[in-house]
Amino acid sequence: MSDMQWIRPAIFGAAAGMAAVAFVGFSWGGWETGRSSSKRAATESRAAVVAAMVPVCLDRSSRDPSRDARLALLAQASSTTRRDLMMDTGWATMPGAAGADRDIAQACLDALAIKTP
Repeated sequence: MSDMQWIRPAIFGAAAGMAAVAFVGFSWGGWETGRSSSKRAATESRAAVVAAMVPVCLDRSSRDPSRDARLALLAQASSTTRRDLMMDTGWATMPGAAGADRDIAQACLDALAIKTP
């Protein structure tokens, strides 16, 4: 076998090996692209911010003089309008924010354990 006859099979073998490693790595190895890791990091950080703000929402609700009336209204509301009503209470509006946050409102509802009648 001449020196050049082994180059072609070696190149094809290396290419097939790289493709197999990449396939296994991205499928089962837990590898991910920069874009998907950025999306995951943004999602996880958003969830952490929402979780950190729930105690603020609960504190605001406990200090509200009309808390009992608002909780009764929230309990009677349908599940489709409950989050909007929670946002209207002002409890899910964080300090310095222009308006209420939908995710915080939902998390606060979950923490208050308000269920549909």
